Amino acid sequence: MLPAFFDSMLDLIIRTSTDLPPDVRAAMKSAMGAEPAGTQSAQALAIIAENIDMAADGEGAICQDTGMPTFEIKTPAGANQGWMAQQIREAIAEATRRGKLRPNSVDSITGKNSGNNLGPGTPVIHFEQWDRDDIEVRLLLKGGGCENCNAQYSLPADLAHLGRADRDLEGVRKCILHAVWQAQGKGCSPGAVGVCIGGDRANGYHHAKLQLFRSLDEVNPDARLAELEAKIMARSTTSASERWASAATPR
Repeated sequence: MLPAFFDSMLDLIIRTSTDLPPDVRAAMKSAMGAEPAGTQSAQALAIIAENIDMAADGEGAICQDTGMPTFEIKTPAGANQGWMAQQIREAIAEATRRGKLRPNSVDSITGKNSGNNLGPGTPVIHFEQWDRDDIEVRLLLKGGGCENCNAQYSLPADLAHLGRADRDLEGVRKCILHAVWQAQGKGCSPGAVGVCIGGDRANGYHHAKLQLFRSLDEVNPDARLAELEAKIMARSTTSASERWASAATPR
């Protein structure tokens, strides 16, 4: 297990940085087909799609900001989590040395770059024990552009152009649409939306980020939430020209 775990983590990091899973590629293809030809949005999507293919073919980083490595790990009882964390840190440093990750880790006080993506709190590693005998490791590389577009709401609230949002699913819908609208042009596009309803501030953000591990074609098992997600996606994925025309009156 010792060398195999390091190699597996290194492969996971490189693949996550240089390739996209089938559901994301399918979503990109669908978005390109839905965008009117000749628009700036269509041109941007075409360039992004070409970049994705080139990155996968040449095993190069898809984006110049390879994000904050966040590991979600499930282990059986008795697994040496300290050793695993050290192996992950060494794999992060090796992936950075190979140019698969951009050296993003900068000391918040001094501004000094560690050069290997290691530092206090970096990478983020969350462990959870489960009853199975195997180990599951999931990795999220979320860039600063998207991270800076995170939003959190306390209901009830008054939202510009949307009015009052109450403590119900309709209020949640308004908040999500408000966050999507506010994020336009600021985060890295195209984006995925992860939402947590309830909880405290820290856990709310954490559980919202965990939603980004869901497959994009997954249907929520809760019928009420599935309906809410469908409404939000239908409203937030209209073409750029339609969004501009309805900017002042989102529904």
